[in-house]
Amino acid sequence: MTSTPVGIHDLSFATTHYALDHGVLAERLGVDPDKFYLGIGQEKMSVAAADEDIVTIAAAAAKPILDRHGVDNIRTVLLATESGVDQSKAAGLYLHPLIGLPNTARVVELKQACYGGTAGLQFAAGLIARDPSQRVLVIAADIAKYELDTPGEPTQGAAAVAMLVSANPAILELEPHSGIYSADIMDFWRPNYRTAAMVDGKTSVNAYQKATQEAWADYRRNGGRDLTEFAAFCYHQPFTKMAFKAHRHLLESQGHTAEPAEIDAAIHNTTIYNRTVGNSYTASLYLGLASLLDHTGDLTGQALAFISYGSGSVAEFFSGTVQPGYREHLRTEANQEAIATRIALDYDRYRVLHETESPSDGMYHAIPEETGRPFRLAAISGHKRIYESR
Repeated sequence: MTSTPVGIHDLSFATTHYALDHGVLAERLGVDPDKFYLGIGQEKMSVAAADEDIVTIAAAAAKPILDRHGVDNIRTVLLATESGVDQSKAAGLYLHPLIGLPNTARVVELKQACYGGTAGLQFAAGLIARDPSQRVLVIAADIAKYELDTPGEPTQGAAAVAMLVSANPAILELEPHSGIYSADIMDFWRPNYRTAAMVDGKTSVNAYQKATQEAWADYRRNGGRDLTEFAAFCYHQPFTKMAFKAHRHLLESQGHTAEPAEIDAAIHNTTIYNRTVGNSYTASLYLGLASLLDHTGDLTGQALAFISYGSGSVAEFFSGTVQPGYREHLRTEANQEAIATRIALDYDRYRVLHETESPSDGMYHAIPEETGRPFRLAAISGHKRIYESR
């Protein structure tokens, strides 16, 4: 008896209204722009308008999927984020009036740093394996924020990626083998009383590399493919240079010669979107997949490797096969438009947006209309968030 293929049937991406060029940031910090352009591999970072948050970008990412496929048999909605808007209520529940989610779908929010989107994808695959008639909407949405004038500031960003997971997928079939590595490490964290994350950069890079190597070893122990079988490697990208570093480390740990041209061929096309969007935490890995599919020749039948890392930490190495006809289902033009239509921020406005905090007095606070994106946070009243479509 053969199992039903399960994987990504559709994929849609959204980002924020604004973008800050790293050249602007470099000028105000008094550093060479190449410290960012070349050193960490970042050109721009998406910045949320005052009336944007993870709910608005999650809705913008998910709506095209529902417009194309409808809501029939969507029995579960999993929203992964580490920048949630409520300590109790799942952010996905706000999407019901915005994009028309079915009331017959369970809605759950998942959190484990940048790994949460992969947890959602794997949980979705398990649900569909049990009942192939079901479909699961997985959304990874985050706004990465660090304190001003810190080493983490240039690695901010924002994006949401929505994935429709189903049997007999049109884009990518997930393969059954997976490798896991978890460890209690304080490389990146955000206590409840802080709005910006705390990070130990050196520890985080080392932890990422070790977790990649260990997850790979577990993947192989569980019957996974050889390194030479993959057409490309999609890594989590807190900054795009990290993907190159991690791949070099993985190759060298397995006795392979890490030639720059070989690494570039395996990684470069996965970094094109992330380079100009910035870190999007849970969405980063899957934005890398969208970038790869949009910028690479025919990948039909090719195996792709996925390396998901979430600080604290959990890592997973898994794989998938690109499906025949996948190009007919891509959203390349929409993806590129989402990036191209962002409004360039000046530094002073960026600082104001960065330092603005949500009101906490329980009074009515209208949020000035600012974003040009399809959904916005209209007000906060009685400690309740009120959203609207534009």
